[in-house]
Amino acid sequence: QVQLVESGGGLVQPGGSLRLSCAVSGSIGSTNAMRWFRQAPGKQRDLVAGITSDGITNYAESVKGRFTISRDNAKNTVYLQMNSLKPEDTAVYYCNVLWTNYRTNQYWGQGTQVTVSS
Repeated sequence: QVQLVESGGGLVQPGGSLRLSCAVSGSIGSTNAMRWFRQAPGKQRDLVAGITSDGITNYAESVKGRFTISRDNAKNTVYLQMNSLKPEDTAVYYCNVLWTNYRTNQYWGQGTQVTVSS
């Protein structure tokens, strides 16, 4: 059973920083992608950043230069360092892991709230 547990959300003032963590337990494919999505109230869930098991990263345009995704393969943990936070970054942030073998496998965390407000 694959489980993802996020932590690190909270309330921060504009311009502040937060680091999200997502620990993945269970058996997953050795070639995989770990991703962060976010969903604000009344909006769709959007991709924020992703990183492959080879370390290739991609980012949404809105967070480039402010957010950094990284991973520790030994710990099966993915991180999202968020700097220069803006009120529009307020959302529930979800961790996701994706891999394919004979089928596509995808699992989600429960989400962690990030609120950017003065």
